[in-house]
Amino acid sequence: MLWQVRTRNLELGNHGHIMAIVNVTPDSFSDGGRFVDSAQAIDFALSCVKKGASILDIGGESTRPGADEVSAAQEQDRVLPVIERLSRETEALISIDTYRAETARLAVAAGAHIINDVHGLQREPEIAQVAAQTGAGLCIMHTGRGRDGRRHADLIADQLEFFGQSLAIARDAGVGRDSLVLDPGFGFAKNAEDNLELMARFEELHVLGLPWLVGTSRKRFLGSVTGHDVAADRDIATAATTAMLRLAGASIFRVHDVAASRDALAMADAVIAAASRNGGNAT
Repeated sequence: MLWQVRTRNLELGNHGHIMAIVNVTPDSFSDGGRFVDSAQAIDFALSCVKKGASILDIGGESTRPGADEVSAAQEQDRVLPVIERLSRETEALISIDTYRAETARLAVAAGAHIINDVHGLQREPEIAQVAAQTGAGLCIMHTGRGRDGRRHADLIADQLEFFGQSLAIARDAGVGRDSLVLDPGFGFAKNAEDNLELMARFEELHVLGLPWLVGTSRKRFLGSVTGHDVAADRDIATAATTAMLRLAGASIFRVHDVAASRDALAMADAVIAAASRNGGNAT
């Protein structure tokens, strides 16, 4: 399976891929303020590529609960210089983490290959038109209630209804299915029990027939299981979820610590390959 991202594509079958989180923000829940300076963000991003990241996800607004919303101009001032420079200095794919159509358009013009919308096209549906017009890859994340405000008691039914709405927006805008990746939105409008159930039932999501990106990295539910209150202490737990979700069929893993999840992913891929050679299933 190939993910079409502008003039390039990413093979999503035989092995998983790491998407490194590069927050150019002062207030992200785990690393806010570490890379708010463009030069620091660029250096960090390039170090992630050396450690094994295939994709760099650049964000200029925190999505943590209670975070202050920034203006479009603030977001663009943070991310565009980083994207422009990285597009010249690395062959890694570059993703813009935004729900704003105008930021997405400017980011793709600056060199981004992928648009990663945590509101699943349902806050600014015009963002789907940007993807269609530019050929950018599009990641659609489940973020809770859909456009009608309803939420199913069953987690998988809720995912399917939400994505049904989002995929209709993408289709109507002219986005091809080979440009789409879905994200179940671990940690967004979900408590610890919800997140664990979503992991346990992850394979049920494959009914949608599209590849999956997952972002469990340093999330609070990992702390509820391991007892680690400090987000940066949850990288081992993150790596464990990387391996488990890879075996359940996820393709892309959005993480803070590239090295730990890279090794976990390598082990999961090796098990999948061994199962394939023997005609079995790794899960």
